[in-house]
Amino acid sequence: MEKHEYDVVVVGKGNAALCAALAAKDQGAKVAMLEAASEDEHGGNSRFAGGVMRFAYGSVDDLRRVTDISDEEAAKSDFGTNTREEFLDVLYRLTSYRTDPDLSELLVNRSLDTMAWLRSKGARFVLNHGRQSAIVNGKRKYFGNMPIEVNGGGAGLVQYLDAAVKKAAIEVYYDTRAASLIYDGERVSGVRAQCKGKATEFRAKAVVLASGGFEANPEMRARYLGPGWELAKVRGSRFNVGDGLKMALEIGAAPYGNWSGCHATGWDRYAPEFGDVNVGDQFQKHSYIFGLLINADGKRFVDEGWDFHSFTYAKYGGEVLKQPGQFAWQVFDAKVTKLLRSEYRIKFVTKESANSLEELAPKLEGVDAEQFLKTVREYNAAVRKDVPFDHTIKDGKGTVGIEPAKSNWAQALDTPPFDAYATTCGITFTFGGLRIDKESGQVLDSHLHPIPGLYTAGEMVGGLFYFNYPSGTGLVSGAVFGSMAGTSAGKAAKQ
Repeated sequence: MEKHEYDVVVVGKGNAALCAALAAKDQGAKVAMLEAASEDEHGGNSRFAGGVMRFAYGSVDDLRRVTDISDEEAAKSDFGTNTREEFLDVLYRLTSYRTDPDLSELLVNRSLDTMAWLRSKGARFVLNHGRQSAIVNGKRKYFGNMPIEVNGGGAGLVQYLDAAVKKAAIEVYYDTRAASLIYDGERVSGVRAQCKGKATEFRAKAVVLASGGFEANPEMRARYLGPGWELAKVRGSRFNVGDGLKMALEIGAAPYGNWSGCHATGWDRYAPEFGDVNVGDQFQKHSYIFGLLINADGKRFVDEGWDFHSFTYAKYGGEVLKQPGQFAWQVFDAKVTKLLRSEYRIKFVTKESANSLEELAPKLEGVDAEQFLKTVREYNAAVRKDVPFDHTIKDGKGTVGIEPAKSNWAQALDTPPFDAYATTCGITFTFGGLRIDKESGQVLDSHLHPIPGLYTAGEMVGGLFYFNYPSGTGLVSGAVFGSMAGTSAGKAAKQ
């Protein structure tokens, strides 16, 4: 068996793993990364992320720690705030107050410093003009508490951090699938892996597991998330099959968090089985707040306007999966065409158009056309006419007397042409993970004792997200916990 020795071995090569490797290297450790994918497909789920970043900030000076903002830009912009209190409020509200208070505090309190740290490693960030901003009263108003995104999206972040890893001379082993931890009952001292088909041992003083959840494993999805989840599309990497979680659980690591929960969104009904790096996140369909979601029975099934999509999209994909046939059509009229996000205009899209609702109804594959027309007529009659439409705020323009209600952005579908987009459920990542020490990122065993030599980060950290998820948090969380685990592993290895 081929053998290698390092101070720290990081399993995975997405954002969290890259941050862990760089942080361990900063402690003087000799670091290796094990990536199950080939070099062409490396990057984990991070490569498929949209790239918006949710972090705590209170002023333009905070934002300037992350990206350059001129005085002129500042004067012409309303960046809003995402104070520590606002960020925590969102986390608690969306997780039904189940988020681990220590983990969420750590995430929020370290988020701005970690963004500045990412910038120091070569990551480049820009103002988020395209997706959640508009000109209001002569100023560019950013809404949703996320005025900054990575230049180039998630793929850009991976590219920047990968360049930093190369500059730091961190060794990367591609086509290397970690199979088990080297564990003697007292401490972890490395990883056994298949490296380009050959059994290989990577000995190390510390191991950081950052290889994602089990979202690309249909058997585990059905087992933990429930029947029907094996039918979901996978938005991201096909390599996130739960190997890291299984390795840790095999040696007694404590599972933690919402193991029956996940981040799942509306995704093109006929998208490929797994994510396509050439398309990225553009199979998503996140402008449903301005239209109607219609199932096979021709009926609505959620409040499309309950909140901004940032706070509902990761939950509503699961609602689509529950519908007959696991699909739903998103239906819009011409009044909102200009508000639809860029993903509605890509080449690979399942779309129908018509000049009347009667003409559109039979084109909606799999939908009860008569009931669809009845649903739209009832909805149109229920829309409040005394409240103005404003897409930059929760405008309170809702419906009266129908179930489910639409709480905001409710406008009658009455202006042709009408466009409809077929969606299904696209799973992004699973919420269940491992329990960690809040100071170091060290994995705890089932009796809540630290497992010497073992750390984790990214989607493998359990306890942060339950039932739902605020957009933009994943990449920041991966960087916060990745840098923390890497720093701790590097220090332990050099003692």
